[in-house]
This record gives sequence, structure tokens and C-alpha cells, in this order.
Amino acid sequence: MLSKVVICGVDTSGLPKLTAKENEELMVRLKAGDEEARDTFIVGNMRLVLSLVKRFWAKNANADDVFQAGCVGLIKAIDNFDLKFGVKFSTYAVPMILGEIKRYLRDGNSLRVSRSIRDTAYRILKVRERLEEHDEEATLARIAAEMQVREREVVYCLDAISDPVSLYEPVYNKSGDTLELMDQLYDETQSEEIWTERVALREAIERLTDREKKILKLRYYEGKTQTEISAEVGISQAQVSRLEKNALGSIRKEIS
Repeated sequence: MLSKVVICGVDTSGLPKLTAKENEELMVRLKAGDEEARDTFIVGNMRLVLSLVKRFWAKNANADDVFQAGCVGLIKAIDNFDLKFGVKFSTYAVPMILGEIKRYLRDGNSLRVSRSIRDTAYRILKVRERLEEHDEEATLARIAAEMQVREREVVYCLDAISDPVSLYEPVYNKSGDTLELMDQLYDETQSEEIWTERVALREAIERLTDREKKILKLRYYEGKTQTEISAEVGISQAQVSRLEKNALGSIRKEIS
């Protein structure tokens, strides 16, 4: 990690160096609302962040994430700095940058997991280990059955104790071309096919009567039972059931 040059896509060896006079002039301009001066000032002071990040190499934290936390501290320092303080910006900024990094290492680097969930997860691991020792397949269903819990609880607890992975974590490197985790991410919910289906669904719902819309909203968005809906809408449970069935049938017909 000590030899790392590129952090968060930034070539740290090529970061600009600003003189004290340039820093002062840029600070005056950015405080006057000059966005270009602000951007230049931020980039010009990333070396300060880098020098502080190096103190935390031994913390077993991802350098990219620590650097980002430091940059957040830098920006906060810029926003809160007052020219009337009568001190160098770096003197004011260092404690804020360090504070943001330490806060990240304390609260952000790993998720806070309740003791009950951790205990359940460790019991799951023991059950899995015991099954594997007896050459049995330790499937989620088998583990859940052994512990008398639901499968989704097994998945949830195991996920809760898994270490988070940085989006900038290298997953492949060949001939200097690095493939990061974020390069492999794909949002299936935003595909053209899904988008088209959503538009068709929205249009189909718009064609329903107001009462049918309300019943579907209460049933599928608020999770109410037909009996609860009948009391709220003022009709019988049988009528609610019929209206719900008709509404769903109309929607299926529209989007099929």
C-alpha cells in the first residue's frame, strides 16, 4: 500500500503544488464565490490530505476510502474557514481532515452489527463447520433446519458479519490494466426492458378507477389485509376481493 500512486483514480504523483501566496489568493477568490478557484484550491491541497492519510496505512483500511474521507474533511475545512482567523489554512485544516478520517475508521469502515446478530452468525458458522466435518452438504436450507430458523435469517446474519469491500478494490490486473469492482457493477433495474415495463405498468394503473387504485395502494404498498381495507373504504371484504381481482386482471391485460 505504501507504494500506491493512484488513489481514487487520482495520480497523486502528479498533484499540483501551490505556494503560500497562491493558496491565499485562491482562498480569497473562492470565498467570494469563484467556483473555478474552489476547484483549483481543493486539488491543490490534496497533497495535504495524502500526507495525513499515510499515517493510517497500518490500520488495515482501504487507502481509497481513507483518502476520500480525508477529502471530505478538506472540503469541510474549506467551507468553514474564515479569513479572519488569522492562521494558515493548513493549520486549520489538519485537525478537521484527521477528525474525518478517524470518524470514518471508527464508524464507516465497518458496519455496526448488534450482538444478537453476531452471535447468531457465529452459531451458523459452527453448524456449517460441523456439517462439513461429517461430509454433509451445508446448504442454507440444512443450516436453517438445524438451527430452527428461516433461511433468510441465515443469509441476513452471514451478510451482516461480512467485511465491506471498496468499489475501488482491484479484481483483475494484467499488463497494467486494472479492473476494479465498480467496473463490474450493473444495475439491472435500469435496463431498457425494465424501464419499458414500468412505463406500461404506470399507464395501466392510471386507467383504473380511483377506488381500485386506493385498494391496490392499501394492499400492496401499505400491506393491509382485505378485512382492514374493507373497514377503511367502507365496503365488504368480498367487494374488496372482487375489486382487487378485477384491477389486477386489467393490469395484466394491459401489459401482456
